[in-house]
Amino acid sequence: DTIYKSAILSFKPFSAGLDGLAERCAQYKKDGAVFAKWRCVLKISDSNPSKLAITENANVLARCSSICQQNGIVPVIEPEILPDGDHDLKRCQYVTEKVLAAVYKAMSDHHVYLEGSLLKPNMVTPGHSCPTKYSPEEVAMASVTAMRRTVPPAVPGICFLSGGQSEEEASVHLNAINNCPLAKPWVLTFSFGRALQASALRAWRGHKENEKTATEQFVKRAEVNSLACQGKYSGGDNYGEAGHRIFGSCHAY
Repeated sequence: DTIYKSAILSFKPFSAGLDGLAERCAQYKKDGAVFAKWRCVLKISDSNPSKLAITENANVLARCSSICQQNGIVPVIEPEILPDGDHDLKRCQYVTEKVLAAVYKAMSDHHVYLEGSLLKPNMVTPGHSCPTKYSPEEVAMASVTAMRRTVPPAVPGICFLSGGQSEEEASVHLNAINNCPLAKPWVLTFSFGRALQASALRAWRGHKENEKTATEQFVKRAEVNSLACQGKYSGGDNYGEAGHRIFGSCHAY
């Protein structure tokens, strides 16, 4: 995805790049692609994200989803609310609900087949500079509540992103989400980048002789997150490699 800022949306980034997407999707399908992910980024501050930024990003995600489905590709939509800032859990939940409500209105407007799509949202967490610490159960309750209020049960799966959490934090929160006592009509799983790869990359360091150790680290985190998807992970790696902070301000791919 292409992220840019306009004069109207100063400091409120939204995505562009839909021109030619249908042709690209057709070629990707021929090449064997099954899924396509589109990421839009929003940031929390006292005045952001604005209603205009939320609406623009929601429409981009819906248009991308429609184009993907027209070409036989499953869209994975990623409206990511960055963890930058000092906002508390309640503020993140409020913004997450506003963003997801707009996304699914746009999905309806663009006639997207929800049963053939996946959502990749942020977990509801406080900003990285927030002085208040919240328990995994509080994060889980806020996250599941936000999803229940906005994501239709027709959506088959929600694949949470890690959003700069440490590997262990992301796994513990995913486990708590799956153990949340509220009804959850979707499969709740993960689509982690840094929170799946960080320990493996630190072990590897680009050296061939470290490949076995790096592979073991990667498999370990994959197994941990598989357990978390079932609500069966007990934690216990808070002070090891998996507890290292991997947050990067205004993270971009």
